Formats: sequence, C-alpha cells, structure tokens
Amino acid sequence: MKTSTAVRQHRSAPAIEPQDLADCFTGSRGLELVMEMAHDLRSPLTSIIFLAESLQLAQAGPVNDTQRRQLGLIRSAALSLCASASNVLELARGGHRLVDRETAPFSIGDVFGAVRDLVIPLAEEKRLDLRFLAPTLDRRRGHERALSRVLLNLTTNALKFTERGHVEVGARETKGSRVEFSVRDTGPGIDADALRTLYQPFRSGPSSPRQHFSHSGLGLAICRRLVAAMGSQLTMKTRPGWGTKFSFEIDLPPVSAFV
Repeated sequence: MKTSTAVRQHRSAPAIEPQDLADCFTGSRGLELVMEMAHDLRSPLTSIIFLAESLQLAQAGPVNDTQRRQLGLIRSAALSLCASASNVLELARGGHRLVDRETAPFSIGDVFGAVRDLVIPLAEEKRLDLRFLAPTLDRRRGHERALSRVLLNLTTNALKFTERGHVEVGARETKGSRVEFSVRDTGPGIDADALRTLYQPFRSGPSSPRQHFSHSGLGLAICRRLVAAMGSQLTMKTRPGWGTKFSFEIDLPPVSAFV
C-alpha cells in the first residue's frame, strides 16, 4: 500500500517595499542604512586617495607641474568626501566619543604638517596664503587624533569659502599648560541668518554663496562635539570685511622631547 505524504506549503506575506528613498531613511533601518552607505563610500574614496598620491609622487612615471597640481586637487576632494562620510558615521554614534580615549605625547608641529599636506592643493589652486603659527613648546600630551580632525575640518571650511587673502592656523600658549588653537580666514564672514543654525547637523533652506560652511553642517557639528569631549568650547567671531575665526582652548601639558 502506497503512503501519501502531505506537503505543506507556506506562503509568506510579501514584504512592504518602501515607496521612495525618504521612506528608506525614515524606516526602522534608516540609521543602519545611512551607516552602511557611509562605510561603502569610504572604501572607493580611500582607493582614489591612494592612487592620486601615487601618481602625484610620479611612482608610475613622470608628471608635469599641471598634472601634479590636478592630482593634488583630486586627492583633496576625495579626502573631503571621505571626511564627510566619517562625519556621518561619527554623528550616528553620537559624535562626542574620542577615538584616542587616553592622552598621549604628540607634536603640534606634526599635526600642523599633516593638516597642511592635506589642504595645500586647495590653497594653491585658489592662490590663498596658508599660514601656520606653532607655539614655542611643541611636544604635548593630549588627544592628537581628535585635535587633528577638528583642525582639518575647520581649515578645509575656511579655504572653501575664502576667495582672496589668507587662512591662518595658530596655536598659542595661554595660562599654565593650556594652548589656544584658532583658524582665521579673510573670507566674507557668516550671514546673520545662518548663525542661528550654525552648529545644526542638517540645515533646511537654500544655500547662500556667503555661507561659511557646507550645507549639511556635519563638519562643524562634529567639531563642536569633539572640542567639548576634550574639555573645551568652540567659539566663533565673524564680521563682514574681516572674515571668520574659530577657536578653542585645551589643556596640553608639555612633555619631554625624549618621551
């Protein structure tokens, strides 16, 4: 006698697909999707940075001055996009946590040199004078990575929105072991209307050619949070015809050059 086996069929209800991109980002996986996209952007951008730097250094053959300058701009643009992706990830995690949780010895001059190497192609293309003023005591103990990121964001912003004159990155000793860092430009200044939403991560309304920052505002939002995590406050001065200056003061005890 042949036994028949009943086969059960299970039909799952069709998944509800989002109607548009806005639904994707506002849904239950919105934050996760944004973080995945930011991660996906950083990988090819890192490859572009590496290839542009290799070509700029003539590792694949000789390049002329024009090509070297253009490769520098490609590298700077990729770095800027990579920084924006990092800002998205940082904001998604809260934006106030320091990667280097413990302080460590570092050189302010080395930090300035790294920032300069990354932004000099943009300064040269716009024919802007880029100045760095370091303090007398160079070796300090602090959060090097957070400091580097803040200064890079502020310097890049200043160069983007300054058409003539200079951008000056400075560090001066104040009281005791404290050091004041500043980024000053000779740009148009910041519109009074824009000041109300200066540090908001995402802004609404049309962009203005006189705005001093990208329309997303991620860079300044992250800068303020990182400065706060280092125990300080990011301040700003601006006026038409004078420019804009961002500054903050943090405690950086001097260390021996042999540490």
